[in-house]
Order: sequence, then structure tokens, then C-alpha cells
Amino acid sequence: MGENLVQAENVIEDNTRPLEKECVLKVTNLTKRYARKNAVDNINITINKGDIYGFIGKNGAGKTTTMKMIVGLLSPTSGSIELFGDTKLIKGCKRVSTVIENPAFYPYMNARQNIEVQRILKGVEDKSITNELLELVGLKEAGRKKAKNFSLGMKQRLAIAIALVGDPEFLILDEPINGLDPVGIKEIRDLILKLNKEAGITVFISSHILGELNKMATRYGVINEGKLVAEFDADELSERVKPCIKILVNNPEKAVEVIKEKFGELDIKVNDNTVCIYENIDNFVELKSALVDAEIIVSSFTKEQEDYESYFLALMEGEV
Repeated sequence: MGENLVQAENVIEDNTRPLEKECVLKVTNLTKRYARKNAVDNINITINKGDIYGFIGKNGAGKTTTMKMIVGLLSPTSGSIELFGDTKLIKGCKRVSTVIENPAFYPYMNARQNIEVQRILKGVEDKSITNELLELVGLKEAGRKKAKNFSLGMKQRLAIAIALVGDPEFLILDEPINGLDPVGIKEIRDLILKLNKEAGITVFISSHILGELNKMATRYGVINEGKLVAEFDADELSERVKPCIKILVNNPEKAVEVIKEKFGELDIKVNDNTVCIYENIDNFVELKSALVDAEIIVSSFTKEQEDYESYFLALMEGEV
């Protein structure tokens, strides 16, 4: 396989200042207008080398339109796009491969033939890449079976194998796990992680299956009705979706006073009669005793982890 897939990048560290990551994609004030509606509305996205960027949004939110503009399949109404620091997309797209909307392949050819056609079209002389890609995506045993008879998961893996011909540095995948069963989803997830970690390929992946993106993404962009409502990395997400101690009491205001007096200033929110503590308190017995001693009636006392999917849905609905 090409150099990008078989050897790690050499990095020379400069101890005098932090290393800046190479910017693979920079989208600035990007807009696509149809008639009287903006399908994509003035969005800004930054993807750095090594990212797995999860692009999250409901169907019709503008994910596919954005991806098509990035690779030149649609012309923006306004805004700018830089690929590898260059606004000339023809040059940058030579380092990019995509699987947008439906997996693309020749249905009456088998997996090997499909990859061979792409290898010839791209002028790749190394014939061994076909076997290596079949092995990589788990289709080496597909034999003479025609691609039209593949399962959806096999079709997605074949489409990714075809996209990898020519050794791209940046892979854009539009809803690659949509419609797959749990086994197929895991296969695609494992493949994306392997391409990113072992081959150093930067990945831009869209989906509305939030729980799966959370298992692989290093950065996130959330789009709703064409607008980018949030952009953050995985560490920030962990901070935003923190464990919570929920206490149902008869007097939440007094309960908050008692908790702060006993444990100091904490991140506390009150919703009706429920007090939510978003910081770790190990001694539940001491906490409950302090409330009871203050003659506060405690109806329930639970420790919960906020669901990532609920958080993303709240973002998309503008509730966060």
C-alpha cells in the first residue's frame, strides 16, 4: 500500500514552543442558498491533521451539502474553503477521497474487479494494493460474488476500499453507518479507527447515530437547520457530559445552601424540586445526613451519567 498507509509520519519536536497542528480543512462563512432558504448558513469548520471529525445533525440539516461543497461537487453561494492551506480545491482534492450519499461501485463486478478498475483509472502501478485493500476492509474472501449482491455493510467497506486507492490523506464519509446492523456498524467503526491510528488518515464523518460517533470522534461539529451550533473536541465533551448526583427534595433552595455550606462551592443546578450536583462527592452518607439534619425531606437520591445522545439532541434543538 502507499506510503501513507504503511509508515508513521516523522515529527521533529521544537521544545521552544508548542507544535501547531497542520490544518487539513478550513471552512469560513460557508453558505449555500437555494431559492429563499439557506441549506448551509454561514458556517465555520476547522479540521486538523489526525482528527476524526464527527459532523452531527438530523437528516436535512446540511451535512451532505457541506461535504459536496468541500470537494467541489456544489458551488458555494458565499464563503471560502481551504484544503491543506490552499483555496484551489482542484489541487487539494488530489489528497482527498470521498464516499458521499450512496456507495459507488460497479454492481456487476466483484470486489477485486472494482478496486482494480479504480487502480487503473488513478494510474496506480502497484498491483499489490488490491490485495492489501481487500485484506484491510475484510473483503478478501468475497471471491467472485458480484457487488450488487453484497450486504449493505460489505458495500460500504468496498466503497471505502475504492476511496483508499491512490493513498488519500483526508477521507470524507457521508453517513457510512446509516442503515447498518450492529455488526456492520462495528466493522465500519473499527476500520475508520484503524485508518486513522495506523495510517494517519484524517477523517470527516457525518452521522445522526450519535452513540457511534462518540466511540471514535476526536472533534465534533453540530449542525442544525444549516447553522453550526457547536464545535468542540472529545475532552470538552467529557467535561460537558459529566456525572450528576440528583436529589429530589421538598426545599431545593435550602438544600443548595446546606450543600455549599458543607462541601463548598460546587457546580449545582436546580430544576423544580431536583437538585443536580455536577461534581464528585464520594461521601453520599455524609451528604444525605447533612440534608436530613437540616430537616429537608429527601425523596430520592441517585447518581447518573448524562446520556451523550440526549446532550447532542439538546444541542441540535437549541436547548443547551
